[in-house]
Amino acid sequence: MNETLETSTNDNDRYTVPALERGLRLLACFSPAQPVRSAPELARCLQLPRSTVFRMLTTLENSGYLQRSGTEYRLGLAVLRLGYDYLSTQPLAQLAEPVLQGLCDALGMTSNLALRDGTSVVYVARITPPGAFQGAVRVGSRLPAHATVLGRALLHDMDAAQLREIFGGEELPQFSESTPHNVEELMRLLVQDRERGYAMGEGFYEPGISSIAAPVRSADGRVVAGLAMAIPFTELVPEKTQRWAQQVREAAETLSGHLRQQHPDFLR
Repeated sequence: MNETLETSTNDNDRYTVPALERGLRLLACFSPAQPVRSAPELARCLQLPRSTVFRMLTTLENSGYLQRSGTEYRLGLAVLRLGYDYLSTQPLAQLAEPVLQGLCDALGMTSNLALRDGTSVVYVARITPPGAFQGAVRVGSRLPAHATVLGRALLHDMDAAQLREIFGGEELPQFSESTPHNVEELMRLLVQDRERGYAMGEGFYEPGISSIAAPVRSADGRVVAGLAMAIPFTELVPEKTQRWAQQVREAAETLSGHLRQQHPDFLR
């Protein structure tokens, strides 16, 4: 067994392209928290000579993967194109589009689909009615899972131990008065969500925008996505909430059914 693992590791190393690996590591140094980096910062981050990093930066800039302003760099449009190409080819995003469109048409509000990536949610599909307020969220947007209603839909089945494994420390970053301060507060919200079958929040992340979200499940019952509708704060009234929540749940169940039928091995 050990000999087999060692052989496999050696084969992987043999086929790895070090220069490409370093270039990808360099791109991964950029994040929403640090969207702009200088060459010296990147050299320290990668623990590589500045001359090597400068050549990498020049190559990536010439290819459109980085943009330079003076001595600082940020991700370029080529990275954005790759991201959109990835999202547009995802089977779940393709299956979701008519479901989201139907929900949008029925309610006249924006509908969204997101996946979880670590402690974040990534929006992979979005349908907005004509003339509606767009907000700051777009396809490809990445938001904190603990501070968004869609994130709670994606965390729907998790217990406290699983949440601690994902989020680590005691304190969670705050984005509004509604953001849970720690895993215990987040867990209480998830218990409420499970009891009613959906997640809801008023201005939970973005002031003036409320959401209702429900989990989308794979063939084996695991939560693989979150489906939501965004509601202007002025439209959120008790007599409409239950009807809207039911329609969001039905849309999530419809998408789950499509996923089971057409892509039973999705994300296994």
